[in-house]
Amino acid sequence: MPTVPDDFLAGIRATLPLLLGLIPFGLVAGVAAVDAGLSPAQAVGLSMVVFAGASQLAAVDLLARDASLAVVVLTAVVINLRMSMYSASIAPYFESLRRRVAALCAFLLTDMSYAIAIAEFTDGDAQSASDDPSETGTTDRRWYYLGAAAFMWFVWQLATVGGVVLGASIPESWGVSFAVPLVFLALLVPELSDRPRTVAALVGGGVAVVGAGWPLNLGLLGGALAGVAAGVVVDGRAPA
Repeated sequence: MPTVPDDFLAGIRATLPLLLGLIPFGLVAGVAAVDAGLSPAQAVGLSMVVFAGASQLAAVDLLARDASLAVVVLTAVVINLRMSMYSASIAPYFESLRRRVAALCAFLLTDMSYAIAIAEFTDGDAQSASDDPSETGTTDRRWYYLGAAAFMWFVWQLATVGGVVLGASIPESWGVSFAVPLVFLALLVPELSDRPRTVAALVGGGVAVVGAGWPLNLGLLGGALAGVAAGVVVDGRAPA
């Protein structure tokens, strides 16, 4: 019987404290999908393929408002642009991986899996004597990352299914969809750690409110783009 690599299990253990936030978020995503009118199969399928909490909730909200598919996809892409920065940062550690394995790692990339992995990789750089860029010290980076990322994907699916089952039994009069903006606020507030991020949040939120009545729900997309632009401008003007 094949044994599970120790580094894979180590990656799983590293995620356990984060499940306190991941599970409720997944439940909300499942409830919101059903509340938006998606069937249970559609809600679970969306979760399995997209696997991105913030953009997943945004997509569900736009679908509920009958936004065009182009707006839904573009909004999700804009929200997930940060993944390109994560990818650029972590890619050097996976240069030796086969393309299929690298594609799997890319699909499983999230804020939390990136944070867990990059912390382990950078901490081990100073003590690594291996010529293999996929290994650091005594840790096999491939298995460590896959343990963390794949386990979070699995837990997210279970949480989403739980939310779908729960959401299907909740009357519409309860207004469960109100949980969606609350989750976004919970994600936003801890990120307001400096001036560029605060300005980006204020500008983006302001444009989104002003554009609430725009056709095709373009206010949300316009707010996202305006927020990113404002944050970049302020960051560029910050003293070195």
